[in-house]
Amino acid sequence: MEIKQKTRAEIPDAAKWRINDLIASDEIWQQQTTQITEQIEQFSRFKGKVAQQLTDCIAESLRISEQADKLYVYANLKLHEDTNNTTYQGFADIVSRINIKMMAAFAFLEPEILAIPEQTLAEKIAEQPLYKHYLDVIIRKKAHIKSAEIEEILEQAEELGEAPSNIFDMLDDADLKFGTITDENGNTIELTHGRYSAMLESDNREVRKAAWHKYYDGYWALKNTLATTHIASIKRDVFFAKMRNYPSALDAALFGDNIPSIVYSKLIATVHKFLPAMHRYMEIRKKALNLPDLRVYDLYTPIIKQINTKIEYSAAIDTVLKSLAPLGEDYIKIAEKGLRHDGWVDVYENVGKRSGAYSWGAYGGHPYILLNYENKMDDMFTLAHELGHSMHSYYSWQNQQYIYSDYTIFLAEVASTVNEALLLDYLLKEAEKTGDSQMKAYLVNTWLEQFRTTLFRQTLFAEFEMITHKMAENDEPLTVDVLNSVYRGLNAKYYGETVVLDDKLDLEWARIPHFYRAFYVYQYATGYSAAMAFSSQILSDKTNNATEKYLTFLKSGSSDYSINILQKAGVDMSSGTEEKSNNSVSAALQKFVELVDEIGKE
Repeated sequence: MEIKQKTRAEIPDAAKWRINDLIASDEIWQQQTTQITEQIEQFSRFKGKVAQQLTDCIAESLRISEQADKLYVYANLKLHEDTNNTTYQGFADIVSRINIKMMAAFAFLEPEILAIPEQTLAEKIAEQPLYKHYLDVIIRKKAHIKSAEIEEILEQAEELGEAPSNIFDMLDDADLKFGTITDENGNTIELTHGRYSAMLESDNREVRKAAWHKYYDGYWALKNTLATTHIASIKRDVFFAKMRNYPSALDAALFGDNIPSIVYSKLIATVHKFLPAMHRYMEIRKKALNLPDLRVYDLYTPIIKQINTKIEYSAAIDTVLKSLAPLGEDYIKIAEKGLRHDGWVDVYENVGKRSGAYSWGAYGGHPYILLNYENKMDDMFTLAHELGHSMHSYYSWQNQQYIYSDYTIFLAEVASTVNEALLLDYLLKEAEKTGDSQMKAYLVNTWLEQFRTTLFRQTLFAEFEMITHKMAENDEPLTVDVLNSVYRGLNAKYYGETVVLDDKLDLEWARIPHFYRAFYVYQYATGYSAAMAFSSQILSDKTNNATEKYLTFLKSGSSDYSINILQKAGVDMSSGTEEKSNNSVSAALQKFVELVDEIGKE
């Protein structure tokens, strides 16, 4: 029997998100794009007058930005339903160009603000304290802001700078095909991004092996194109960092969130110290699976067998909501309404749909969650993860004005991982209640896998980004072979001698979309560490004080610098000393050691 992907039309409406809650129709979207283009052109009336009309100028820029966000989100949500849809490819291109025009039109704003005398600026801040943090962020940029004319050129150049990411997205989501494989039941399965991950969890090693090789064959066929695209992205990062007088692309990426570079470098150094525990876990996995050798396609299958981990979407919602009870009735009420009634989620995979999962949205609307749900327990954790993002957005949007309504990238993975930690704790307690030792062992392994894929693997990615960007900054040649060599060396370091590295794994970097947002992935690791601290506090809290602090964190948006927001909520990720900068990371990794010891006794 041949099993094909469903088309968009075959997906029931109840399993689709309601994008029209954001903008009612394509026709209204088109009208608004015309209106906002005119408003962007009219913004030039403030040029040369920012000092005299500061608050009016900022307010107008925010109003235009808020509307542009809605247009951008609408177009791309529509496109992600089916990336082959040329209408929405066109919409996405239109709004991308609108954003470029908007940023170019705003280019004079920051240079003119920085030209205002400090005393005058202080007086204006006193008149409108809402803008204090906003202006402080700009003032920090002073050494990195060019003249208005150069700023306009740089903003226009951003459209060219987006090309590598756009090319990769089209290759990965629309053009790349992987063919078919035969599953353990003899069915011919069309291999897709979503089904690939499900196949790697199969108990049948031949199915895992076939899926892995077939999947990577698709990328190897395009390795030179993918390498050229990726290298162009790295050079883009280096170019803009140099143009704005940053010491490196890494410093440029961290600057916006005011994150000291020591947080990045010490994350890598701290993880290195705990690699022996990862190597031991690999030895335990090989022994538990009773394999002659351990391959990369053996890393995702559960080491605890004969256990049913299938869960339908509706049941997953029930379980996730029960697990999040420590966050309070208000949190649960909002989450359940969003998941069941208010059209937050696009649940199932269909032909052309964007791969993976995310939470997104725009101020003034509700969050949207893209899933490719396959009835796996891992998918339930993905639901909990993306719901964490959505609730973070919801609370920030409800409690902050637009100017501070979004949270920084550094904070983005905290709320999502807190939800995963609470879900895991709930499932472990349920297994203990029922005396299900097999399920408990399975969940301990799930926790270990979260550490492996979130803290260790994302740090491996972060180290790869750091090395390759440094090579570009030092004018060292970057080729597909060089990238493969760097990536292979890191996998050997992180996984140790137990894992046999197939040559095809060397190209894994070429399929990671986050590499087109340079130095993003390290925040999965730091966010995971902060989330472990939050969840520990919430679960041990008898007074609800920790929960209230956590909800305050969710409501804070970007109203302060990220490290300060975490610190106010009771989690210290500051960098006063090398040891202090990674106390949360070390504490999380020590838990990993304890879990390895526990599963090693089985």
